[in-house]
Amino acid sequence: MTDSTYKCGRVALMGPPNAGKSTLLNALLGQKVTIVSPKPQTTRNQIVGIRTDERCQMIFMDTPGLTHTRGRLSKTMIQAVWQSLGQADVVMPVLDAHLYILHPEFLERDLAPMTQALAEDSRPMIVVVNKVDLFADKSRMLPLLTRLHGLWPKAEIFPLSALNKDGLPALVDLIHASIPQGTAEFPEDQISTAPMRFLVAEIIREKLFLHLRQEVPYSVAVDIEHWEEDAARGQTVINAVIYVARPMHKAMVIGHAGATIKQIGIEARKDIQELLEGKVHLELWVKVRAQWTEDASFLREMGLMSE
Repeated sequence: MTDSTYKCGRVALMGPPNAGKSTLLNALLGQKVTIVSPKPQTTRNQIVGIRTDERCQMIFMDTPGLTHTRGRLSKTMIQAVWQSLGQADVVMPVLDAHLYILHPEFLERDLAPMTQALAEDSRPMIVVVNKVDLFADKSRMLPLLTRLHGLWPKAEIFPLSALNKDGLPALVDLIHASIPQGTAEFPEDQISTAPMRFLVAEIIREKLFLHLRQEVPYSVAVDIEHWEEDAARGQTVINAVIYVARPMHKAMVIGHAGATIKQIGIEARKDIQELLEGKVHLELWVKVRAQWTEDASFLREMGLMSE
């Protein structure tokens, strides 16, 4: 990796919510490092994923979706986007092709924060037009691709399906061509900068997103309170607290006779065992913390807000 032709660069994945950024990152890495759900605004932090091969190291920064919503948590999430943008060698907006084919009137509104921020930017840009698997007639993309070329005339516009990995090898080649020469920043076997506790908390939060409805997932946070390697039993003991904003949300997380939280625990434990490659004893607790999304000290404790 000291070869003069070796490359290393940072790529910022950014864009509107639910465009498939996390799915794309997991596909690029060939391993799950960030949670995926059909609900928008799943990602809250900047998640760094690392792809290393014999010719380059690509450092991907997955970011929260850019929205027009208000509140301290939303503001913190947007700050993570701009922080990633400042560190990037390549800017990679990810867009939902299916959405903008059905609703072309949403495009300029959704992309306004990015087009303003990137108007004078000279760095390489790859615009990933995702979710092309959702429609058979690819000619329907032409008006969208034309508009994107008009917004970003110097960018590479790249349609693909992150879910099906259609077009993924060609995208990897394009990213390789765009990043600068340099030595690897991370060991070749490292795939993320996120601590293991954070990844476990994210797995639990993913299951909450998948099982809860409406606004509830956006008012939950997960904290790993206890982590112990039990050598005698050959397992990792993990106690996690699920914080909710209202008592009614606590009841919804627990479910009738504890059915919902039990199922969340079963599914989370399975994924955590795969992550840790060993047995896991997982206990989940639910606590009410009113207005936590506006509590700066709590957001800092949870790693959702910088000092």
